[in-house]
Amino acid sequence: MAEILAYVHKDGIFHRLHPFTKIAFILLFGLVSILTTNLIILVAMVLVILLIAFLANLGKEVIQQFRLIAIMSIILIGITILTMPSGETIGYLIPQGIPFIGGALPVTIGAIEFGLMLTFRFMILICVFQLFVISTQPRDIVHTMERMHIPIDYTLMFLIALRFIPTLQIEGKRIHEAQVARGYNPGEGFMGKLRSVAPIVIPLVSNALSRATVLGLTIDIRGYRTGKKTRMREFLFQRRDYLAVSAIVVAGCGYAFLLIRQVI
Repeated sequence: MAEILAYVHKDGIFHRLHPFTKIAFILLFGLVSILTTNLIILVAMVLVILLIAFLANLGKEVIQQFRLIAIMSIILIGITILTMPSGETIGYLIPQGIPFIGGALPVTIGAIEFGLMLTFRFMILICVFQLFVISTQPRDIVHTMERMHIPIDYTLMFLIALRFIPTLQIEGKRIHEAQVARGYNPGEGFMGKLRSVAPIVIPLVSNALSRATVLGLTIDIRGYRTGKKTRMREFLFQRRDYLAVSAIVVAGCGYAFLLIRQVI
């Protein structure tokens, strides 16, 4: 599986867009997904994101993360069924034929609809952020956040956290392969996977702490505390950025009009 939140070196449409354009894209889809409760709109947004990903030659990278999204979706729908029973009952998690506890934990249409709404919201937010990160080089993210007048310390923390995720994923995979090569067999099933966590987490945390010390020294050596910055390249707005931003503004105004119309 591809590393989570790791930059992908390609020359697609999304790669060539200005980071500000991508941030506007994230804001539009994020706000609409949070504000709307219409499942049709949410499904349409997911399809649009997938279409953009495939047009930008990033469909494979986005689809590969759907395993995590599917697991979280099942958890969200399960929680809503257990905690928010509302609407017509279509079944029971515990069949009615079981003595004493039969007919408990009803499955309602309202709970399923709310769970699906949370699922699609989660899917949209994850996918748009994934598209932004895998198509934007870290230095461009830093320059963009700097132009947005975000304090450099917060920018540095964000970038380090972002870069540590794929690094820890790769290192965890290598530690697991090393344990298997040494003959470690935690067993099968859920308990086997649970027992296999400790031999991976302990060296992973130890290596991460060691890397943090090296990273701190590297930051000092490169003159971070002097406050002087040297940009290797400048990202300028192109015609495609103006077209994309115009489409985003039109889509945002259209949704705002629909929202105001519903309120009135």
